[in-house]
Amino acid sequence: MNFTLSQIPSRSEKPREKGITMVMDKGLSIRETEDMISSASGFIDIVKLGWATSYVTSNLNEKLAVYKNAGIPVYFGGTLFEAFVVRNQFDDFRKLLDKYDLKFAEVSDGSVEMAQDVKCEYIRKLATQVTVLSEVGSKDENKIIPPYKWIQLIQSELEAGAWKVIGEARESGNVGLFRASGEVRQGLVEEILTQIPFEKMLWEAPQKSQQVWFVKLLGSNVNLGNIAPSELIPLETIRLGLRGDTFNHFLNAKTKKEWKIDSK
Repeated sequence: MNFTLSQIPSRSEKPREKGITMVMDKGLSIRETEDMISSASGFIDIVKLGWATSYVTSNLNEKLAVYKNAGIPVYFGGTLFEAFVVRNQFDDFRKLLDKYDLKFAEVSDGSVEMAQDVKCEYIRKLATQVTVLSEVGSKDENKIIPPYKWIQLIQSELEAGAWKVIGEARESGNVGLFRASGEVRQGLVEEILTQIPFEKMLWEAPQKSQQVWFVKLLGSNVNLGNIAPSELIPLETIRLGLRGDTFNHFLNAKTKKEWKIDSK
């Protein structure tokens, strides 16, 4: 950091197992990628090339090299995995990972119906090749998965070899973990956490209010994903209690008493 402040929560250091920030790259140019890295590389743990944008991105090799040279791992979004699987091209997908020297992959079923044992078998196979993130939750806002089922799915995917399980929210943050309004399904999250260690979850939280909610619930080292490049530094200030939304959250009791700050 550029200067010293007391009462700042401790942040884990890269490479992190918790406190991860996953960035959503929806088609940044090479120049935009370089600019993002120059200003915020210390806050970027992993980058997702969203959906199937890698299929249409110009200069893909050069762009991946920029990330690699910065020591930032990249993976293709789960929708691309599903696009290969639904076309019976899973082996081609595995070859693609090798072709681009990717160390991570996402297994999801947000756009297709996939039996859980089939999904877990894909996780097991890919886990012998790369580090796997799996995703639970539907992209269909009308499909509500009960909390007990979320827990069952998450546990089975971790047992199959997933490194982290992503809680679905989409780029907009209005499905899966969230209601159509963007409000957190608080009971769902809290019930998941009764059975799943918080560091094993990566919560998609593209909206500021969602990021604030998770930081207040789980602290500065909660894993958050689908973060827009322009929100990287603002998110870090939320994590550190340096933005109005979390300004009081990490202050000690003495300071709160002196300044008559409500502890809630």
